[in-house]
Amino acid sequence: MVACSGVRTVSASSHAKGGSVVRGLELLNLVDYRLIESDADREEIFRLRYRAYMNEGVIEPRGDHRLADRYDDEPNSWIFGVYFDGILTSSIRVSVSTPDMPRIPSAAVFPEYLEPEIARGKIIVDPNRFVADPVRAIRLPELAYLTVRLGYVACEFFHADIGLAAVRTEHQAFYRRVFMHKVVCPPRPYPTLTKPISLTAVDYPSVREKIFQRYPIFRSTQFERRMLYSRRPEAAKPTVVTLREPGKSQISIAPQDAVRTDRAVAISSAVS
Repeated sequence: MVACSGVRTVSASSHAKGGSVVRGLELLNLVDYRLIESDADREEIFRLRYRAYMNEGVIEPRGDHRLADRYDDEPNSWIFGVYFDGILTSSIRVSVSTPDMPRIPSAAVFPEYLEPEIARGKIIVDPNRFVADPVRAIRLPELAYLTVRLGYVACEFFHADIGLAAVRTEHQAFYRRVFMHKVVCPPRPYPTLTKPISLTAVDYPSVREKIFQRYPIFRSTQFERRMLYSRRPEAAKPTVVTLREPGKSQISIAPQDAVRTDRAVAISSAVS
């Protein structure tokens, strides 16, 4: 999750105090997660990236006022927009490395750590291009949790072995506290950015239940996961998932008891 641009990360201690994470559960009533597929929606995301990164001072000015790269067109990358009250507020791209489709952004920057794991056939979830509208993010300190949640939903859907976060040094503490990440590669230049990025990682199966117990906001249902990560070429409209509190809609953040499907089936169905 590169740079968390435009987002104020909230201390994980607020969860214990009934603070921002708890309010984040309530805000799920107002958030839509949209899988970005149309040219118009993609352009809106690219321009949001530019505004957010420029606000953070981590890119050079560009005449076209947009930021896109080759990974936006990879079949193992999913671009999401997070909408509050129908307005685009943040975005994240989730890239997933599998034996059949191993190419992810972080592997090109941190090959000494990731190439051996990819060679072992590990499933690696690499959330990146995490940006937020500079104005709206100030009014929503929970936005970091609600946006990075999409990466955690991907870890569950694809049955990930490793979860990544490629971040600036000042954002390492957030991922260490919330997701139990450890720094595995020191800061270094990152394509298109002017500030160095480090790589943090976690063994997802070993921390999965601990994270769910501490942060129930990261739970998801199988229905939600399939809606977000199963692409349907025949669909005429974009996939939009609106979350509601348990008992108020067909989607909830309550624990799900369904037996996990084979991860190879999940991955092949998602990109077919």
